[in-house]
Amino acid sequence: MRDNKLRSLWAEKKAAVNGWLAIPNSFAAEVMAHQGWDTLTIDMQHGLIDDAALVTMLQAIQATPTMPIVRVPWLEPSIVMKALDAGAQTLICPMVNTRDDAQRLVSYTRYAPQGARSFGPVRAGMVHGVDYAEKANANTLVFAMIETKQALDNLDAICSVEGIDAVYIGPSDLSLSLGCRPVFDDVDPPVAQAIDHILARAHAHGIRAGVHNGRTDVARARIAKGFDFVTVSSDARILIAGSQQILKEMRA
Repeated sequence: MRDNKLRSLWAEKKAAVNGWLAIPNSFAAEVMAHQGWDTLTIDMQHGLIDDAALVTMLQAIQATPTMPIVRVPWLEPSIVMKALDAGAQTLICPMVNTRDDAQRLVSYTRYAPQGARSFGPVRAGMVHGVDYAEKANANTLVFAMIETKQALDNLDAICSVEGIDAVYIGPSDLSLSLGCRPVFDDVDPPVAQAIDHILARAHAHGIRAGVHNGRTDVARARIAKGFDFVTVSSDARILIAGSQQILKEMRA
């Protein structure tokens, strides 16, 4: 079976630099994938990506050394299983707020007897090898998003669920839940404390921690703190920023 690149990076004690894809286009995904990102997350929650676009984007990325990740739109079994059948090896799931949420998430990503995933890897079985059924459970990585006060209150219970490989912090939703400004980087003090707490508790449970960032300086500082996975910007934000910079220089 094809190796999970993220698992290999972590085994080498390296932090993964992750890009973010919101634009539902395989060529845009291909362009991003050829730039050298460790991983690229296809965002089916807040991105504009449907099932049909997902498959073409996975195809484009998997033709490069970059590994695709899928953020599913919600904790719902058919959505999770469909992303895995399409060829995803790593999933990020939003709004995992309780131990039960985490257990259900793991169950949807595992074949019996470890879980409840229905068998039918229509694309995954073809692209990941003839031993897919045998090795899929062990090779699939699962991120639970921690982005609410409820999830903070249940953090140890979530992190202790077998099969949760990592937590992923959504700073904007976490900020809103804590009554603060919804930002990625210059978060208010209660959110900064919560982010540090999540990192510490994840590592205490022997799992990894990731976080969403808007700027490289913030992402680098969070790697220095011990984060194992950092997202920096997105295809849409990079397109906006690049266009604005060109227009600023041309109109100066």
